[in-house]
Amino acid sequence: MQTKHSLAALRSRAEDLVHDQADADPTRLQDLSHEAMRQMLHELQVHQIELEMQNEELRQTQLELDAARARYFDLYDLAPVGYCTVSEPGLVLEANFTAALMLDLVRSDLVNKPISRLIARSDQDAYYRCRKALLETGAPQECELQMLKRSGDMFWVHMRVTAVQDSAGKPVQRMVLCDISERKQWDDALRAKNQELEVARQVADQASHAKTDFLSNMTHELRSPLNAILGFAQMMEMTQPAPSPAQTTHIKQILRAGWYLLDLIGEILDLSSIESGQLKLALEPVPLAEALEHSHTGMAETAHKKGIGLQFGQVNAALQVYADRTRLQQVMSHLLSNAIKYNRTGGAVDVICSVEPQQRLRICVRDTGYGLSDDKIAHLFQPFNRLGRETNAEEGTGVGLALSKRLVELMGGSIGAHSTVGVGSEFWIELKLSHDSQKGGL
Repeated sequence: MQTKHSLAALRSRAEDLVHDQADADPTRLQDLSHEAMRQMLHELQVHQIELEMQNEELRQTQLELDAARARYFDLYDLAPVGYCTVSEPGLVLEANFTAALMLDLVRSDLVNKPISRLIARSDQDAYYRCRKALLETGAPQECELQMLKRSGDMFWVHMRVTAVQDSAGKPVQRMVLCDISERKQWDDALRAKNQELEVARQVADQASHAKTDFLSNMTHELRSPLNAILGFAQMMEMTQPAPSPAQTTHIKQILRAGWYLLDLIGEILDLSSIESGQLKLALEPVPLAEALEHSHTGMAETAHKKGIGLQFGQVNAALQVYADRTRLQQVMSHLLSNAIKYNRTGGAVDVICSVEPQQRLRICVRDTGYGLSDDKIAHLFQPFNRLGRETNAEEGTGVGLALSKRLVELMGGSIGAHSTVGVGSEFWIELKLSHDSQKGGL
């Protein structure tokens, strides 16, 4: 903004110029007519008004520039990051308020001080590597290093450096400093937590291996005496003279319990083998119609005894799924057994197949049982979880579905279930169609 002193000096210079022009041509004004003098006066008045308007515009522009400059310095000084201008030899030429606050210094203590003195000794090499790359490439560089406060305490910053020229054309460096001490603390805490988790994982793996070894050894040890029990029970059943009706009932109970325990031991052994990665599958194209026919034959008598209608939909004889033949039968046996076991008297079980997108085949087992609530569906495939049916008259361990899930996943498939309380349930597995049958339909 122009001061009174500068305006007075400007007026004095203008009067001197007018006086000099009048001295150079003393007869000029005297030769003018009255009308010409009037016209000149008018033009001078107009010109004066124009100058006053221009002066007002300049004054407003100056005010706006001053305000913009004040805003710029406010933004520069109060920015959430530190700004420093460093000379080519490495001296601090300028710093904003935030940079000084980071270092717990006043700006006057920063000016003309080597920036390297503010960097921790352990990170001096990181700074010089960053500076060297900047000078060699001219491209902005970034690094993370520790700087020193006035007290000597260290804190972490992310430094971004760019090469520019000042108003005089001299090369300088612009530095942007971000305090990342809190992030580094979180990184250290996360690293420590990851180490703890890794130790916990190793302990859990060791416990899992120990459990697997125990189950494997236990099941092998149990099979021998159990086979002996079953063998003697079968011999008692066939002795002559024939056992009495009461003895026959007891022998059948022994056989039923023995076969149940033998199946349970086999399932636990399979489950432990899967968890230890020792179970090997023989994946091959399996004719779907053949697999379903085998499942129908195996479960038809059980369904008949329970009074359950068992229906299998027709499928194209050319369809083949990529699976382990034996394990596919095992999974189907579990699904059909559950659908029959937990069905209503006189209920029905339907097996329906459909070709899904991405060359997948879905096999659905639908029943008309009592159904399951959503919270029970969420725990459906957990080992040894019978979903509150522990007191049910039907035998079961909760191992079958968990084992089925793992077997299906090992065959590259997926398994799931939908259920409506009071209506029934639908269990499904999806397997990949083999290349030989991908063009076929149901």
